[in-house]
Amino acid sequence: MSGRVFIDKQTPVVFKALSSMAQEVRAAAESVGLPRKTMELVNVRVSQLNRCLFCLNLHSRLLLEAGDTSQRLAVLPVWEESDLFDDKERAALALAEAVTRVTDTHLSDAEYAAAARHLSPDEISVLAWAAIAINAFNRVSIISKHPVKSGWPSTPE
Repeated sequence: MSGRVFIDKQTPVVFKALSSMAQEVRAAAESVGLPRKTMELVNVRVSQLNRCLFCLNLHSRLLLEAGDTSQRLAVLPVWEESDLFDDKERAALALAEAVTRVTDTHLSDAEYAAAARHLSPDEISVLAWAAIAINAFNRVSIISKHPVKSGWPSTPE
């Protein structure tokens, strides 16, 4: 136990709103035809960048359950150097990284144009919202220091 307040439990009405947003993002992803695997790649990659232990544990499991491979999961930190990801996944990952690193550099017109070559406007919007959502969840878990025990827990204790 970290001795920290689990802010999701301390202020559940706000966490419920965040969770509702995530459900809307998932529904929007389905409606525009974005595969669950792509969405989980984004969740894992953003969680890697943010170093969110809890979300990495959760979304790595969900990525594998969505049918992805342990090999792709293992090389995800260096996805730009790998041929294991298709053009649409690469565009999604680049967009998610730009959203996550917004304090370092804003999404440039060139980065946006690169994403738009492989993603529809609807897909860009949904993926941006997905990155925003997982960034928020990462912060909740990091601040709360949600624990990870052996196995694959799906919710904080």
